[in-house]
Amino acid sequence: MTDGVLTNMLIGPQISPADSALAARLATLRAAISGAAASAGRTEESVTLIAVSKGHGPERLRAAYCLGVRHFGESYVQEALAKRAALAALPLTWHFIGRVQANKTRAIAHEFDWVHGLDRLHIAERLSAQRPADLAALNVCIQLSIAAEPSKAGVAPAALPALAAAIETLPRLRLRGLMCMLPAALGATENHRLFAAARACLDELNAGRRADARAALDTLSMGMSEDFREAIAEGATFVRIGTALFGPRQRSASPGATGLG
Repeated sequence: MTDGVLTNMLIGPQISPADSALAARLATLRAAISGAAASAGRTEESVTLIAVSKGHGPERLRAAYCLGVRHFGESYVQEALAKRAALAALPLTWHFIGRVQANKTRAIAHEFDWVHGLDRLHIAERLSAQRPADLAALNVCIQLSIAAEPSKAGVAPAALPALAAAIETLPRLRLRGLMCMLPAALGATENHRLFAAARACLDELNAGRRADARAALDTLSMGMSEDFREAIAEGATFVRIGTALFGPRQRSASPGATGLG
């Protein structure tokens, strides 16, 4: 046995520089999430990390899985389907976090566990009709236009109760809560204010549900790499983080996609 072989047996498999960097970023991110939750009087377990993996190949997702990440967010359907096929043996939870196009609803209904950007009833109807009967109901969040940003999708708070009520009549969907995303570079104070407004919208929906003896909606999907601390302080249960976890994307983004990480 050569010295080189003996050395490799003793020290075990080598970790690539990319995997080491990912592990370091994930450790930093987990510590930040834990600290933000503790500051808000919450547990670390009350916040779930969605790794926004668009623009990164399946080998990066596999490495994240080996480090304990289970939830992955994708915005581009074809890219996501290729990754799902490559990682079919892994028990991953897949979140669609982009704007849902009508011609993509069948693939989304078949292949994802969650949809975070629902803002139109006809899209909800298509997802429900196309969700296979042998799968659990598709978890959905309504995208809230909390900052009234013209370039972003979403439902105005005034229109939220009617859309929520309509979605709940659809048999293959399960309404879980709300999603929002804020404009960049607002600053911590404004981030807090807008995230608190989103939480207030969820609270208002739940007040009506209590009056009807219905189970409370339990999900606030809000907060990305630059503002997840403020989101956690205001009640986020999912944070959608890409750059702070994976670093810059490995290839250019698909046209027309939104930045959700």
